[in-house]
Amino acid sequence: MSSVTVPENLYSAVVADVLDKMGYRNQILSSRIHALTPANRVSGRIFTAQAVAIDHVPDAPYELEMKAIDSMQSGDVFVVDAGHNQQSAFWGELLSTACLAKGVRGIVMSACSRDLWALQQMNFPVFGIGATPADSLGRLDVIKIGEPIVIDGVSTKNGDLILGDLDGVVIIPSEAADEALQKAAEKVSGENTVRDELAQGIPVAEVFRKHGIL
Repeated sequence: MSSVTVPENLYSAVVADVLDKMGYRNQILSSRIHALTPANRVSGRIFTAQAVAIDHVPDAPYELEMKAIDSMQSGDVFVVDAGHNQQSAFWGELLSTACLAKGVRGIVMSACSRDLWALQQMNFPVFGIGATPADSLGRLDVIKIGEPIVIDGVSTKNGDLILGDLDGVVIIPSEAADEALQKAAEKVSGENTVRDELAQGIPVAEVFRKHGIL
């Protein structure tokens, strides 16, 4: 499992640009998945799960969902493919509380949450597609954890990195993480220089010719 972490000064757009140039052009989740909480930046190692719609109450409800939470480690981000299911809330306040106690950094899911009234008071980032008061019991259930998944058209696996903020969510493959983060840090430095020159009134075209950044 990767020990690489995403520096706090990086943001999703610059990482997405770097991954594009490295040939990883399908790493960005769609705008349908966005921050549902005031805590709107999340980063860390990915721990995966897949959930599917059901029409019955399982014999062991929430079993794999609870196992995933108990299995995660400090620094992990729970990433859940639920097929953009809007019929129930996969997430809520109590599960966020359990994750906070373990040092889990947040959740990114193609699913809904509930308890936003409470989550707004917690420093736990929840990224999803919306909110509903309906419980997932008998409506949505986890069928696998810790295995490769495809969420919102992006393939990912345990140990990949994720960065989400107000612009959206980008997934960084573990095999490209070191290079991508180094290049992203360099791009941030370059953008700072460009910003300073633009603020001085230097023409945009001239700045772009000089730095190749816009």
